[in-house]
Amino acid sequence: MRRSLPSSAEALAILAARRPRPAPRPPRHAARGLTSALKKLEEKFGRGPEDLKTRWREIVGEALAGRTEPVKLAKSRTGGATLELKVAGPVAALVQHQAPLILDRLNLYLGPGAVARLRIVQGPLSKPVTPARSAPTRRARIPLDAAAERELAASLAEARDGPLKDALLKLGREVLRSQTSLPFTGKDRPRSGQGGDV
Repeated sequence: MRRSLPSSAEALAILAARRPRPAPRPPRHAARGLTSALKKLEEKFGRGPEDLKTRWREIVGEALAGRTEPVKLAKSRTGGATLELKVAGPVAALVQHQAPLILDRLNLYLGPGAVARLRIVQGPLSKPVTPARSAPTRRARIPLDAAAERELAASLAEARDGPLKDALLKLGREVLRSQTSLPFTGKDRPRSGQGGDV
């Protein structure tokens, strides 16, 4: 004989009488357990070169950061670590001369007395050498004289007002400026193959 299903009121009563199992707790994050272990390791061995690589540009500056790379931070028994620097080619002499400044900056970042010596190794860097960029110099714009401005406006008088006309005016001004900054005007310049005093 088949059992009949309980009604909705009976099902609610059955569910209210039974205690459901609590949901399983998610596992603890691995970071909780690793944080204390990493702090102990950092106290014992210090920060590694990976930490230096992320902040290298800030520590040594733009000029040296593109041509040097920290490789290894070896702790010494006598105190203070030795930082092995990989240097691109002839920059080693420059780095050698700036070693006291680099050591001061490293000890400012890592803590007093953290790095005692630099070991400079010449070799290819893992990232390509980027030359230091200087800020682009802007030319001072020479204003057009009133006659040239009037002539330009007259040549574009039939064009409709709008962004196209504004762009054409701007282009015309730049062309006229470039012609006036040259030593010869277009009429006076000798053509190639023709004689003329230059």
